Order: sequence, then C-alpha cells, then structure tokens
Amino acid sequence: MSPVLAGVLQVLALVVALGLVYRPLGDHMARVYSSEKHLRIEKWIYRAVGVDPNTRMRWPAYLRGVLAFSAVSVLFLYLLQRLQGSLPGSLGFVSIDPDQAFNTAASFVANTNWQSYYGEQAMGHVVQTGGLAVQNFVSAAVGIAVAVALVRGFAGSRTGELGNFWADLVRGTVRILLPIAVVGALVLVACGVIQNFSGIHEVGQFTGGSQQWNGGAVASQEVIKELGTNGGGYFNANSSHPFENPNGLSNLFEIFLILVIPFALTRTFGRMVGSLKQGYAILGTMATIWLGFTALMMWTEYAHHGPAFDIAGGAMEGKETRFGIAGSSIFAVATTLTSTGAVNSFHSSYTGLGGGITMLGMQLGEIAPGGVGSGLYGMLVMAVIAVFIAGLMVGRTPEYLGKKIGTREIKLAACYILITPALVLCFTAAAMALPTPPHSMLNSGAHGFSEVLYAYTSGANNNGSAFAGLNADTQWFNTTIGLAMLLGRFLPMVFILALAGSLAEQKPVPATVGTLGTHKPLFSGLLAGTILIIAGLTYFPALALGPLAEGLAS
Repeated sequence: MSPVLAGVLQVLALVVALGLVYRPLGDHMARVYSSEKHLRIEKWIYRAVGVDPNTRMRWPAYLRGVLAFSAVSVLFLYLLQRLQGSLPGSLGFVSIDPDQAFNTAASFVANTNWQSYYGEQAMGHVVQTGGLAVQNFVSAAVGIAVAVALVRGFAGSRTGELGNFWADLVRGTVRILLPIAVVGALVLVACGVIQNFSGIHEVGQFTGGSQQWNGGAVASQEVIKELGTNGGGYFNANSSHPFENPNGLSNLFEIFLILVIPFALTRTFGRMVGSLKQGYAILGTMATIWLGFTALMMWTEYAHHGPAFDIAGGAMEGKETRFGIAGSSIFAVATTLTSTGAVNSFHSSYTGLGGGITMLGMQLGEIAPGGVGSGLYGMLVMAVIAVFIAGLMVGRTPEYLGKKIGTREIKLAACYILITPALVLCFTAAAMALPTPPHSMLNSGAHGFSEVLYAYTSGANNNGSAFAGLNADTQWFNTTIGLAMLLGRFLPMVFILALAGSLAEQKPVPATVGTLGTHKPLFSGLLAGTILIIAGLTYFPALALGPLAEGLAS
C-alpha cells in the first residue's frame, strides 16, 4: 500500500468514526444543557461551593462567574507550582520559578497548555494530576459553557437570560467530559499508554551515562488533553513520545478525540435553536476547511524536492516513523485547526509551506472545528459577520436565526475578531524590535521570524503548540506569552457573552421571502469565504515575512 493511500484511508476512517458518534453525542450534549434536573453528585458540588444552580443569569453575571472561577484557578495552580518542593509526590523536583509558574498557570487555565518546561524534569505527580489534569477538565468545560450561553442567546426571546454558569460548568465536566475520558483512558491503556505513579528509574546504560524516565498517570491526562483540546503533554516530546502515543492506532484515536466534541457541538447548536439544518450548515463549513487543510498539508509534505526527499518518501525530518507523513500531517492540521496544540511531530521541521499551514490554521481563529466550545462560538461570530456582509450587498437589515444584527451586535463581533490578531502582531513586533528576545531564536531569517510569530499566534489563539527552535523559557517570553494567553482567552469571552445577552433580549422576527437562507450550501460557501478573506487580509503581511518567504525560497 502506498503511503498516500494509507493517509487517505486514515482520513476516511476518521470521517466514519466521527459520523457514527455525531448524532448521539450532539443530542446528549443538548439534553445536558437543556435539562432542569440535577444529579446527586452535582448537588453536592453546588452545596460545597455555595451556589444556586437554578438562578438564571444575565450576561454580566455569567461573565463574572467565568472570570471569578478562572482567576481562582490561576491563583491555585500558581501556588501549587510554587509549593511543589514541599509537597508529597514531587519526585524530588524543586518549586517552579515565579515567571514560569505564572506562564503555566495562565496557560492551563486559558485552555492553551503552552509549555516552556520539560514536563518529566519539572512537574511531580501532585502538580501533574491535581493541578494540570484538573484544569484540562474545567477549562474545557468553561469553553463549552460560553458557547452554550451564546446559543441560548440566539434561542432566547426577550429574557436576556443565558442560563447558569455554575450549572453549565459542573454539567459539562460531570456528564460529558468525565465519562468520555474514563472510557478513552482505558482505550489508550489498551493501546500501550502508561498509567502509574512510579518514581524516577533508569532504563539502561549507555556510552557516557544512563537514561532516566519517570512514570505517571499519563493515559488519564492524555485523554483529556486531547478530548478537551488542551494539548499539554506529560512529557516534553508530547504526543510523539511512545509513553503518550505508542503506535498508529493510538495516534488515530487521539486525533478522533481532538475532533469529536467540536464537530458534535454543531448538532447541539442545531438542536437547541430548533433547526438541525442550521447545525449542518456550520458543520459543512467546518468540515470543508478541515478536509481542505488536511489535503493541502499532505500534498506539501509528500512533495519531493531532491534525492533525500525521494529516499524518505517525503519530508520525514522531525516526524516519527511509526506515524509517517500521513499520520503526522493529519495530526498537525487537527491540532492547529482546533485549540489543542498537542504535537506528534516538530512543526518547525515541516516544509516552509507546511509550517505556514499550521500557522494559518490557528490564525483563522481555530474554528474548523476549533476548540471545545470556542470553535463553535468563534464560527457563530463569523456567521454573524457573513450575514452582515450579505445584508450590505442586498440592502437589507441582516438577520441570523431570527435575530436582527444591528449596530451593537456587529460592533461586538468586530471586537471579537480584532482582539486576537492585535495581540499576535503587537507582541511579535515588540519581540522582534527589542534587542534581547531575538537571542532566543535558534534560526535567523524567515524561519527565525516564523518561530516568534508562531509562538504568539499559538499563545493568543490558545493553541499551545510550539514551532520548536525558540527558547521560550525566558522572563520576556514567559511573561508576554502568559499575558497573550489570558487576554486571548478572556477578552473574546467578554464580547461573546455581551453579544449573547444582546441577542437574548430581542424578540425573534419571522422569516420572509427576502430572508437569507443560512441553512443552505450557498451560505456555507459565503461563510468559508468570509473566514479566509478576513484571516488573509489580517495576517498576510506577517506570513509573507515568514513561512511564505521560506516556502518560495526552497
């Protein structure tokens, strides 16, 4: 079997697997967030934190809940790292330095999981399981909760209410993420991923010394790392490490975990707004972009340029032979078109254009299918922009799902799509202009610029993957990327919840003969075009200085 055919079959297997779970999972999530009943364990949690899950919140109260919970989470995770040296199960590791502890706390709470440290050489069992793994669950649940709040804004009528943040947070964790994670962890263990609490031990004697490894609860963290589109690895090599991702089967399963909830949320959206066709239109746009990026990435990495490429069968530098070009390319696209950031290969070693594809996937806003929750609400904002553009072309007041898109709504949508590019480009410009940050670049020229641009693109878009080659464990990068992650996560949520509140206060208007059919393929095409044009106009100058210049020169 040719490598290209093997790659096509892997994509088909993913499509079939995602198709099989799309309906049951999407309907289950719709029931979870529409139910009025509370499980017994959920009632215990509400009582422990002192909240009333039946209180209906308007958008300012919902936002306060998101920010308060996230602020406490950052403080808790920061203190846990600073006290690691005094905690049991630390494996002898010392406490984390202040700037790196802040960076890591901001990273995991913001669902970014950017790591400027070696996991197996810095974090003990308590921090890994009691801190990082917990945030993998709750940060993902926060993203889904905000997306559901926006969906309620479209579905609501003159109430201004978006549900209860605490109920949404707990339900997302208890009823969705935990059950899937338990089953998924068992699958990963069966595939060969380790799950233990062993200490540091030597694995063999080598010329000039020995090699040491520490065990850990890797399978349970790996599954939620992918399922919650988090991405932070137990080991520095992330999902290219055989303890995290042993073989081709585990690799395909982890890609499935990355994509399953973001895609299924489109059915949840359709079910909650009362029109499954609307969900299918969003799904079609997401799937088209994902398939297009995957095909383009495989083409660039299989393209032969010289004898070395011919012998290897393509661009194999930086890729694991057990995954090959296809398994690496599919994983790279999935992880950068979502907010996952896990890697099973070094993106810096991809071809110039291949590295640019990973960057562009994040710069689209990670909405195809995007992160858990963040992908859906990002795509809905782009749908609002697309409807507005269509309204301008025909001279009609734009409407989406029966809600008028007026001045307030379009301003909030515009702020949402501008904040992340502003963070990326401003921080990148500052890093390149100052004398010290460029010293962290391993390479010069276009590739070195790409390392810095990728780092801030990854941080501000809450992806967390790295281009490699950049020494980000410095005070400048730890601090600025930490700020980019926090601002890139929570400022957009402010605009999303404000938009949801504005929509929820409106009374739906009936569709007329002149209403744009947002459930049709024509609108899906308009939406995809809007996404590509906005990202292209925003980032093209920066991409031209980095990956495009490198790719055209090779």
